[in-house]
Amino acid sequence: MRILLVKTSSLGDVIHNLPVVSDLKRQFPEALIDWCVEEAFTDIPRLHPAVDQIIPVAIRRWRKSLFSGATWSEIGTVRQALGSKNYDAVLDTQGLIKSGLITFFAKGPCYGYAAEVAREPLASWFYDKTFVIPPNAHAVERNRWLSAAVFDYPVDLPLDYGIIAPELDFPWLPEGRRAVLLTASSRDDKLWDEDRWMAVTRHLVEQGLSPVLPWGSERERQRAERIVAASIGAVLAPKLSLRELAALIGHAELAVGVDTGLVHLSTALGVPTIALYVATDPALTGVYGTRNFRNLGGPGRAPGVDEVMAAIAQELPKERHR
Repeated sequence: MRILLVKTSSLGDVIHNLPVVSDLKRQFPEALIDWCVEEAFTDIPRLHPAVDQIIPVAIRRWRKSLFSGATWSEIGTVRQALGSKNYDAVLDTQGLIKSGLITFFAKGPCYGYAAEVAREPLASWFYDKTFVIPPNAHAVERNRWLSAAVFDYPVDLPLDYGIIAPELDFPWLPEGRRAVLLTASSRDDKLWDEDRWMAVTRHLVEQGLSPVLPWGSERERQRAERIVAASIGAVLAPKLSLRELAALIGHAELAVGVDTGLVHLSTALGVPTIALYVATDPALTGVYGTRNFRNLGGPGRAPGVDEVMAAIAQELPKERHR
């Protein structure tokens, strides 16, 4: 059996789809599972040993140069890759027009959400068979339930993201225990106040941990720099790839972060995770795992410093507390 999964973006959505791979491999050990994903996120399915081939797309980049010959050449290459194999099933767990269009170019029966529950109802036009999956369930479970409906297996399999952190050497990282603070977001309304981050960072240092702050953009670097400058013992990370971030986060004692894909990666890697919500509701897309995770706050009710410190005390391994 050869299966193609279509979940292209965003980072958190891609991570939420990892348990589908684990479920399929558990039910069909001999299955070959391919994944079509945005080029920026290919490191995520690569972390799962059951993913066979990754087919990268660049829809975000193509949109900016749609009339370029190079863009259409790349699109042609992707179409060729999608059509080069005969799939027993093509499963779109994204439910968008763009993901539905990808299934159209693949060879094999296509499955996805019914129009009344898809994120973009028109996406259902591309599928050979659709399924009504409760829209009020967490995104992880919606993905898994859709796959279970398509392949007719139980919906109550143990949750397993199926990934482990890479083993990488970071010469710039101090020895000892560390916590990763994920302070950046692409949306300003998701950010947590810098003074609160400074207070939490100092608290972690007092607990014997080295807070490490990664960043992506120049603006995020400047923000992280200000927090580190106010907290002796905190560390500003260099620019890291997604794979390097997985290694950094996966070997940490704790991760604390705003509503961003990296907090979902932390949970998927089994790291104790505290997610801070300021403008979004964690009910359907909060961090979701099997142990040691906490969603704090929500729209219009940013978590306070004391609340976060209390969660840190509860989520850190008890035998390692001071």
